[in-house]
Amino acid sequence: MDIAIAGGHGQIAQHLIPLLVSRGDRVRGLIRKPEQADDLRNLGAEPVLLDLENADDSEVAEAVRGADAIVFAAGAGPGSGPERKMRVDRDGAVKLTRTGVGRFVMLSSMGADDPPEGDETFAVYLRAKAQADDAVKASGMRYAILRPGALTDEAATGRVEIAPSVPRGEIPREDVARILAEILAHDEIDALVVEATAGTTPVADAVSGMLGD
Repeated sequence: MDIAIAGGHGQIAQHLIPLLVSRGDRVRGLIRKPEQADDLRNLGAEPVLLDLENADDSEVAEAVRGADAIVFAAGAGPGSGPERKMRVDRDGAVKLTRTGVGRFVMLSSMGADDPPEGDETFAVYLRAKAQADDAVKASGMRYAILRPGALTDEAATGRVEIAPSVPRGEIPREDVARILAEILAHDEIDALVVEATAGTTPVADAVSGMLGD
């Protein structure tokens, strides 16, 4: 497959890229900073410079032209304010839904199904994610939306809990990457919205379980 990852230099993307490259996928990492390019090359990905926050639709479409799937793993990041959360976490995803690529895998967040009101930054972040998820659902693309629990830097266990709704909990970023890779391996997936935390089921079995396999 030819896969474009928005947020290509992020922690989850850097776990995901080697998994995809190892099975023969072409991976393009969309990055904002030129100095990040060598890191992606070292992982086996092709760096593509794109300031998703400020790019227009034609620039975004050109960056992912020919891709089979888009993974949205971008984010405004810690320390960013509410306005930037909306510009990156929501508007960046919306731009990518207009590219004509056939498949979209969204890294969302637990809590985006019912985001709180208010001006607190995390509340705005969850609303941005919720609105981005809605845009993906309405795009006409085949889609999967993954809403992990609280992310940690612990080593992957390879065992998770995935369901439309799971109790709140934590999950290593590396296991989130494994779930994304497994979702991408199932080309038949469409209209899948799931939550995920650390659990007891091997990743491949957990994803297959959501397909009724």
